[in-house]
Amino acid sequence: MSPTCFAEDQLPPGFPTIDMGPQLKVVERTRTATMLCAASGNPDPDITWFKDFLPVNTTNNNGRIKQLRSGGTPIRGALQIEHSEEPDQGKYECVATNNDGTRYSAPANLYVRELREVRRVPPRFSIPPTDNEIMPGGSVNITCVAVGSPMPYVKWMLGAEDLTPEDDMPIGRNVLELTDVRQSANYTCVAMSTLGVIEAMAQITVKALPKAPGTPVVTERTATSITLTWDSGNPEPVSYYIIQHKSKYSDDLYKEIDGVATTRYSVGGLSPYSDYEFRVVAVNNIGRGPPSESIEAKTAEQAPSTAPRQVRGHMMSATTAVIQWDEPEEPNGQIMGYRVYYTMDYSQHVNLWEKQIVRGSNFVTIQGLIPNKTYYIKVLAFTSVGDGPLSPELQIIAKTGVPSQPTDFKGEAKSETSILLSWNAPAQTGLENQVTGYELTYRKKDDKDEKRISFEPTTTYLLKDLKPFTTYTFRLAARSKHGIGAYTSDISAETPQTQPAGPPQDVKCHSPSSTSILVSWRPPAVELQNGILTQYAIHYAATEGEDTAARRISGIPPESTKYLLENLEKWTEYRVTVTAHTDVGAGPESLPQLIRTEEDVPSGPPRKVEVEAVNSSSIKVIWRSPVPTKQHGQIRGYQVHYVRMVNGEPTGQPVIKDILIDDAQWDYDDTTEHVSSYNRLYCLLCSHSREMLPIDCFFKAV
Repeated sequence: MSPTCFAEDQLPPGFPTIDMGPQLKVVERTRTATMLCAASGNPDPDITWFKDFLPVNTTNNNGRIKQLRSGGTPIRGALQIEHSEEPDQGKYECVATNNDGTRYSAPANLYVRELREVRRVPPRFSIPPTDNEIMPGGSVNITCVAVGSPMPYVKWMLGAEDLTPEDDMPIGRNVLELTDVRQSANYTCVAMSTLGVIEAMAQITVKALPKAPGTPVVTERTATSITLTWDSGNPEPVSYYIIQHKSKYSDDLYKEIDGVATTRYSVGGLSPYSDYEFRVVAVNNIGRGPPSESIEAKTAEQAPSTAPRQVRGHMMSATTAVIQWDEPEEPNGQIMGYRVYYTMDYSQHVNLWEKQIVRGSNFVTIQGLIPNKTYYIKVLAFTSVGDGPLSPELQIIAKTGVPSQPTDFKGEAKSETSILLSWNAPAQTGLENQVTGYELTYRKKDDKDEKRISFEPTTTYLLKDLKPFTTYTFRLAARSKHGIGAYTSDISAETPQTQPAGPPQDVKCHSPSSTSILVSWRPPAVELQNGILTQYAIHYAATEGEDTAARRISGIPPESTKYLLENLEKWTEYRVTVTAHTDVGAGPESLPQLIRTEEDVPSGPPRKVEVEAVNSSSIKVIWRSPVPTKQHGQIRGYQVHYVRMVNGEPTGQPVIKDILIDDAQWDYDDTTEHVSSYNRLYCLLCSHSREMLPIDCFFKAV
């Protein structure tokens, strides 16, 4: 009859169940090994054993291999092998059988090792597994090494799951290779021998980008800052946070503040009474995560930081004026109103001026003015927090028919000698105050004398022929057929730098040695500097000799007034000039200075020395001067050195003869020969011998 196979969910109710199966066992030879097995079923199953897929013979082995039977105990059906031998090693299975079927346990290996006369050491880890952090989808190898005597088997487990096959368990060292890792997990290395089992765990952490932080909350606000707090939103620590913010109505990208280490931060540098958007990003060592939900917040109010714009006015009658203005460019909140101050005495503090408070409009009518008097007017705006700054004063003459002040008067340099002035024409209420021209006064900043120019109606004027690098002040008034209106307040504009118009002054040269020249100077005249001096340059060249190339020393600091030129040729004439520089360029050269370096001893000997015997007691010596480039000065004389020669060797000390050249003979050319006769030689020689002896002569120029 062929066996019947059942699916696991279709087994009969009494089908055998393996309650405890055999486990890996390592036993030393001659020791007893016990392989456990327990099973249940209805009726109780019988237990038999298989080794390497063959039934275990428990009868013909002199009782060495037997099956223990003690019903109802945990060792029910255990297999006991006494005096274990190497042939007992193999793969064992426990088999439970009853009327409903047969159940096989999972196989377990039995290893039989030689009994050694060595020190027995329980297993220990020599290289325990280490924790690792990897990127998502990354790979990692975890090494585990254990030692002992006997050497332990090493396997890897993930929770209760064996990752190392029982029949392929290495001894001593096991490397777990993990690939495409997506989740963090704890892996356990197990080392086992007959002396014990030990475990060590390695934590593999898969890195991931942080999650979005919680929506930030505004906890404080000022006119220029917003304080935010937020929840991290991440169970794992983050490296830092990035706060992103921008103006609510701007299309610009978010500005970022990075490196925020806490979950509370005050964002500063904001504009008062302005709407902003904020969000937070978390960053870890992988990178930045997604941003949080954004929130909107408005900064608090503060007093206006700018004055009302375009303050202007005109006379309705000889005693009534209308003053108008535009809202400040930076109101910093809700403008609650304006204060208009006016006076005839500008020297008084503004708190002593007359004033009117204006709410809900940008103009005011001032009555009761004194005809033909000049009034000074200033306006400020205020919010619920405080007052803004006062506007520049507006001047108005209480007289009908004359124009009011031009507005938005300003100047801009167009070149180093010209400034372009521009303005808005005063408001005209009729033909009576129609502008027929303008009056312009200007002066240098530190001068008292003003120049005056009149010109036809326009809104720009190019003022020419000014001095470079100079600040000028200007005032402008409009003119009608009834007279000149009030002048504007002074404005200033500066012409830019240009090259100096004059050279350094008092340039002097002095030669302190035969190879150097000391150059000194004073800066150009102040009115000719045309800017801030940035450096000086010295130009020099030899006027004689073989090397007459022009040379330049630049970068001399502007505070310097002297410079030493070195490594020059000896006794050589040089041409020297100095220039001053601004950022724009160099000015003109100073007048050239001709200076000769000091004299020095000649570096070349006299040339073409000839000696001729004149008679028995004198000789004539003829020579030419050294090469001109090696004379290094005016040759003023020579020294003749001579000594008696005996058998080709000099005898005694040389005799030195100085030959000086008269001043009248200093000017000579390179072909001039010098002649000297020596009559005392005979006497000197005769004292030693009646015969002529050879004379050794040498010369040097002095």
